[in-house]
Amino acid sequence: MNFLRGVMGGPSAGPQPSGADTIQKLCDRVASSTLLDDRRDAVRALKSLSKKYRLEVGIQAMEHLIHVLQTDRSDSEIIGYALDTLYNVISNDLEEEEQEENSAKQVDDLGSQFTEIFIKQQENVTLLLTLVEEFDFHVRWPGVKLLTSLLKQQGPQVQQIILVSPMGVSRLMDLLADSREVIRNDGVLLLQQLTKSNAAIQKIVAFENAFERLLDIITEEGNSDGGIVVEDCLLLLQNLLKNNNSNQNFFKEGSYIQRMKPWFEVGDDNCGWSAQKVTNLHLMLQLVRVLVSPTNPPGATSSCQKAMFHCGLLQQLCTILMATGVPADILTETINTVSEVIRGCQTNQDYFASVNAPSNPPRPAIVVLLMSMVNERQPFVLRCAVLYCFQCFLYKNQKGQGEIVSTLLPSTIDATGNSVSAGQLLCGGLFSTDSLSNWCAAVALAHALQENATLKEQLLRVQLATSIGNPPVSLLQQCTNILSQGSKVQTRVGLLMLLCTWLSNCSIAVTHFLHNPANVPFLTGQIAENLGEEEQLVQGLCALLLGISIYYNDNSLENYRKEKLKQLIEKRIGRENFIEKLGFISKHELYSRAAQKPQPSFSSPDHMMFDHEFTKLVKELEGVISKAIYKSSEEDKKEEEVKKTLEQHDNIVTHYKKVIREQDQELEELKQRINTLTSQNEQLQATVTQQVSQIQQHKDQYNLLKVQLGKDTQHHNSHGDTFQMNGIQTEEVSKLKEELEEWKNKHELLQGQLKEKDSVIEKLNSSHLEMATTEQSSQTSKSGGLEHSNELQKEIEMLRSQIQLQSAEISKLQMENQKLQVLNTTADAMLGDSGATAAASSELQGRLEQEIKELKVGIKALSEEKESLKQHLDSSSSTVAILQDEKSKLQREVAESKKEQDDLLVLLADQDQKISALKIKLKDLGVPVEDEDDTESGDQGDEDEDGDEEEQD
Repeated sequence: MNFLRGVMGGPSAGPQPSGADTIQKLCDRVASSTLLDDRRDAVRALKSLSKKYRLEVGIQAMEHLIHVLQTDRSDSEIIGYALDTLYNVISNDLEEEEQEENSAKQVDDLGSQFTEIFIKQQENVTLLLTLVEEFDFHVRWPGVKLLTSLLKQQGPQVQQIILVSPMGVSRLMDLLADSREVIRNDGVLLLQQLTKSNAAIQKIVAFENAFERLLDIITEEGNSDGGIVVEDCLLLLQNLLKNNNSNQNFFKEGSYIQRMKPWFEVGDDNCGWSAQKVTNLHLMLQLVRVLVSPTNPPGATSSCQKAMFHCGLLQQLCTILMATGVPADILTETINTVSEVIRGCQTNQDYFASVNAPSNPPRPAIVVLLMSMVNERQPFVLRCAVLYCFQCFLYKNQKGQGEIVSTLLPSTIDATGNSVSAGQLLCGGLFSTDSLSNWCAAVALAHALQENATLKEQLLRVQLATSIGNPPVSLLQQCTNILSQGSKVQTRVGLLMLLCTWLSNCSIAVTHFLHNPANVPFLTGQIAENLGEEEQLVQGLCALLLGISIYYNDNSLENYRKEKLKQLIEKRIGRENFIEKLGFISKHELYSRAAQKPQPSFSSPDHMMFDHEFTKLVKELEGVISKAIYKSSEEDKKEEEVKKTLEQHDNIVTHYKKVIREQDQELEELKQRINTLTSQNEQLQATVTQQVSQIQQHKDQYNLLKVQLGKDTQHHNSHGDTFQMNGIQTEEVSKLKEELEEWKNKHELLQGQLKEKDSVIEKLNSSHLEMATTEQSSQTSKSGGLEHSNELQKEIEMLRSQIQLQSAEISKLQMENQKLQVLNTTADAMLGDSGATAAASSELQGRLEQEIKELKVGIKALSEEKESLKQHLDSSSSTVAILQDEKSKLQREVAESKKEQDDLLVLLADQDQKISALKIKLKDLGVPVEDEDDTESGDQGDEDEDGDEEEQD
């Protein structure tokens, strides 16, 4: 205990040991102590030293700490100390004082090295996953922190170990359901590290209901008004969704996009947002962009865009866009988000075109945004975002392109000047003194013409009034005039990109351009000069514009035919020099950056040179222009003939396509009619089938009732006469009535005979009484009338038997009479009212159906009860089998342990005999030998002496 007091800082006798010595002694104590309290105290001491002596503790104690985790699982306190110590050793989150002493590189190397040592045995990570499952706070929380630190140091290796571990990811997902917020929040941080750049783990986490849990946490914490927990959840959601098409589809199919709408609900007063709210809202907007990123598969992006429109998310974003008081960075990110939500989706683009700013008078949102884009006082990133929004609005949107160009045409310009149109803003930006406005307006106008030859021709009609008293000039001419004036490089690059886009694939625009005699000499002069590095980009674009003028030239101008232009290039520039200058574009560093993604992202305004869509145009035209320059006049003629032939073929193909399209429409209509008729036919057939089955059922019911009625008739009629339902003949009824009349007559006759017999019996009884009195009064004639008396007695007995027989016959006839009356009543009822028969039949059918249903229910219940009893029996039998196996195992273990005990007893007995024999030999040799009792007493005395010395200390 003195040793531990010295380690923990208490007073101790003698000199203080060094840190390394102390750590070594503590490690020895952890390894060798048999008492749990001693090991726990030693691990606690190592924890207190682990921050100051990180290297020494990591080298000497790591193996012992891992052993503690394996063997002392029952004690949560020592497990917690061991996990905290390992975390201090592996983690690079040092205190400020220690960070000042050590360089960041050394710290990173140290944590990485210790992590590599720990995960070298994969069982250590598996053990840690098991500990994280423990509910005890002192075990689970340090386990989560340690696993997070391991992932930070050696992410891919630890991810692979967790991935192959059984239920490894699922165990960690349970942390999100922990009721203790500290563990839940650290669990989110752990999953952040776990899901980094690992698509397999991202999918597993997503299908473990991560989206539902994370969105619930965000809602509970107050959405964008929540704290840093919301930020951590959003970062984890980004990890799960970014560049993972499977998870994005799962997120959309799970209707989780609808749950994002409340995130963007902002009030009227948007002043005083906290830094955390700005961060949360920024991450929420980025999460929306992840789902609709242009780099995603087009189908997935389109479905997410439609879902965002239908659930009102796009409308909510537009509300933020037009709200007042929103911080600048949130407004910028909102514009970028709206841009990608509407990009290439006609429905969303149409809705965005209808959004108005809350101004007086109301202005379209597009106009308000363009005003910000051409305003040089606005932040650079905001102007870039507005340009991106305008590009996305026009992407694959010919309707929107037409609306923008129409605001420039003379017939649609507002003469009163009360409102500013998008076209006026673009022209104003195109010819302003701010080069950035020039570039943005030129690129925006180029997007209005992208892949739309009709609008390129219409834009040639635009006339601009340059100054009072001077005639108006065309927009095309004004652009070339500014080029020739030697403005800034950024302005010239923007105008050249606009002209290249305008003239490409539009022969009429090329003719208008070449009609100005100053344009070609200006271009050849720019290309031929040997200028500085900054001007090389302008030279390359001039070469591209001249090449477009050759490639799309229809030879309508005699002085600027293809052949003459190529001769001009050969004389003044040289073909090789021309091709070299043309290659300056694609070799430029800023060209490569712009070609990577559609969004214009530049570190500074000076780097704003190329547009993404324009890089596609350069890639498409560079090769064909190079070939066109080297072609001879004959090849050009052949090519023109081929083009004409192709045009004719195209016209023919277009005609046939039109015919085929009309036929396809007719076929579709006929197919629809066929489908409609087929469905009607199927419905009618189903109806007929149903009616046939109903008729069959009625027939079966009819036959069943017929059989039942026949049985009832046989039961009631002794002669076997039967009635037929719904078809009883009048002749049979009349016969039955006649038979009834006959039976009635017989019955009346028998009743008359019965009365006669009764009167005879009464007479005989009276005569018998008289004879008896005569017999009493006249004893003298007793012997003489004895024979006569016997005869009378016999006659009386015979009459009595006859009376009994007649009585039986009478009762039988009465029963038959009753049956006939019942039968007569039934027949009358059947003849009188056929509806009653039908009602009786239906009632009988209902009763039969009810009884059948009851029987089916009973049979079903009995079968279910049978199945449950069978399952119970199976489970019981399996339990019995398992118990029997365990019993046999235990019996074998008991037998083995008994055998081992017997062997040990035998060994002990042998050793006792050997010891006693050796003692006897020693005594014989004269060597003093102590008994065991004496030795034990001596050891006890030594222990007492040691105790006294400790008390003296």
